[in-house]
Amino acid sequence: MKSRIHLFSFLAVIGLGLTPAFAHEGVKNPAVKARMILMQEVKTSFGQIGQMAKGAVAFDAKDAQAAKARLLNASQAVVDKFQANETDPLSQAAPAIWKNWDDFVAKSTAFEAAIEVLDVSDLATLRGGMRAIGGGCMACHKAYKTD
Repeated sequence: MKSRIHLFSFLAVIGLGLTPAFAHEGVKNPAVKARMILMQEVKTSFGQIGQMAKGAVAFDAKDAQAAKARLLNASQAVVDKFQANETDPLSQAAPAIWKNWDDFVAKSTAFEAAIEVLDVSDLATLRGGMRAIGGGCMACHKAYKTD
């Protein structure tokens, strides 16, 4: 019985690790696929920090700093990855991005700025900065992401 539990746990972990790869499997346009992979990195890094902030996983300053660095790096690539108006049937990027390019850039820049000032040295300061980052995600997604 114990070995079955270990096997199930192992398969669950492997399955979670492969989810992002399968999520973009049907995307044909390489530019769109690159954008989707980038946004998955944003989601993953934000999720790691968010899990610590919620107390779902133990706070670790080194892990928080590493996740923040990945999140910042990914956020700095967003404008470049979206600059070309590329489409794909599986894309969730709304055409409004390119119609309202200056607003999209402003929202992306504000998101990046919120990440830059996020203090991950302890749990209290991490929690204090999460609202600005979450708000940055939501501002773009409400205006520029289709479901």
